[in-house]
Amino acid sequence: FLRGGAFKPRTSPYSFQGMGEEGLELLKIARERTGLPIVTEIMSPHMIEKFVEDVDIIQVGARNMQNYDLLKELGKINKPILLKRGLSATIEEFLMSAEYILVGGNSQVILCERGIRTFETYTRNTLDLSSIPALKKLSHLPVIVDPSHATGMWWMVEPLAKAAIAAGADGLMIEVHNDPENAKCDGAQSIKPSRFGSLMKKIRAIAQIEGREV
Repeated sequence: FLRGGAFKPRTSPYSFQGMGEEGLELLKIARERTGLPIVTEIMSPHMIEKFVEDVDIIQVGARNMQNYDLLKELGKINKPILLKRGLSATIEEFLMSAEYILVGGNSQVILCERGIRTFETYTRNTLDLSSIPALKKLSHLPVIVDPSHATGMWWMVEPLAKAAIAAGADGLMIEVHNDPENAKCDGAQSIKPSRFGSLMKKIRAIAQIEGREV
């Protein structure tokens, strides 16, 4: 899958907010050229109609994990939803947000652990590896991990990606950029394409040991 943020909820209103609908059109072009399904983040219920038409998987970001009006509306559509864990959400709160979608009739929910806020300030967030087996035990839903947002540092992505797969994650969300030093956002946590290819070989080897495929 190819994930890109056309609409970006930023902490600061002065930060790059994404390219909006123009960005969505670029994602569609990328899908045509690569054959990869696209994933992008939705911001509000009024965007749903366009996202259903244009996007393969709709992402609900960490800041919207408890946007209940949005979750209820997403429960009414026939489209996979990638739900990210909130910055300070407990596992129970995370699962209850998923239930808002499920109870509406949409069973296509993917859970994403992307790190939580702790007292530690060295990393962007703290990756909660224990949530992976917990979510797998408490839910039937697939669980993926975003080591890029969890750490905010590109050199930490590989070790935590390996750890996530070893802990039982069904997949990974990894930031990749051909020129991270000049990226509009999240450059510090993005790895280059060559490193991504090398990482995936290692990840598949770990998954194979566990008797799984990634």
